[in-house]
Amino acid sequence: MAFGIKAQELRAWKRKAAAGEVALLTHYWYDPRFPDCDTVTKASCRDVETLARWGRQYGLKAGWIHYRDDYPHFDLLGDYEAHILSEEKQWAQMQRFGIQAPRSNK
Repeated sequence: MAFGIKAQELRAWKRKAAAGEVALLTHYWYDPRFPDCDTVTKASCRDVETLARWGRQYGLKAGWIHYRDDYPHFDLLGDYEAHILSEEKQWAQMQRFGIQAPRSNK
């Protein structure tokens, strides 16, 4: 179940994904299978090859793409979510949803 996003944010995400760009949308989320995760980021792009190539740079496998409606996407959770949002400089989404930047291993 998704909550915490506005209709205009969802429309903007869909427009960007439909245009062949990788679009990121974070929202609050509840799924009892993932009790430690209260947010998810959907990384979508209508061009599946572009989405798969984008995901590979972050260690995501093409087999993890969800094919729903017209918006194939990765569900980013936990450490993947924090790392990718940080790398993509999605500071506003991170701040809004309380997602902490991953610690450097250096």
